[in-house]
Amino acid sequence: MQAGSISIDAQNIMPVIKRWLYSDKDIFLREIVSNAVDAITKLRMVGGAPEGEELRVVVTVDKKKKEIRVWDNGIGMTAEEVDQYINQVAFSSAEEFLKNYTGEDPAGIIGHFGLGFYSAFMASDRVSIDSLSFKEGSSPVKWTSEDGITFEMGEGTRTERGTTITMRL
Repeated sequence: MQAGSISIDAQNIMPVIKRWLYSDKDIFLREIVSNAVDAITKLRMVGGAPEGEELRVVVTVDKKKKEIRVWDNGIGMTAEEVDQYINQVAFSSAEEFLKNYTGEDPAGIIGHFGLGFYSAFMASDRVSIDSLSFKEGSSPVKWTSEDGITFEMGEGTRTERGTTITMRL
């Protein structure tokens, strides 16, 4: 099990936080769903979706557990990608993905700032990620944080490509 602290590039994050992130408490769900849509878009761009497979985002609410879960069968993430894109606030995966995989303009990807995921902590007291990358031979990874600053990361339970974000309200 890996443990650590989230690193923050304050120069990139502060102007965006002041103008945008805390303006609307309900923004977190839109941001998490947008990330799931981006994961599907990225999978399509690399040709990683099997022909005929329905790519989708599913949002479920468990009132008893006080959880919102956003599930997708998009590109997924490796432990290294979680470390790079989640453990570094304001490090957007969109532009790096497009540069590395397609050379295309990032206009088709919704998220560009690397902040949307952290809006989940505006409404949640615990957020977890369970992800399995589309990359052959990948292992599932699980990341959990109760404050958006400290985290635990280890082996996930996901058996199919994609990501599940669970937010405890």
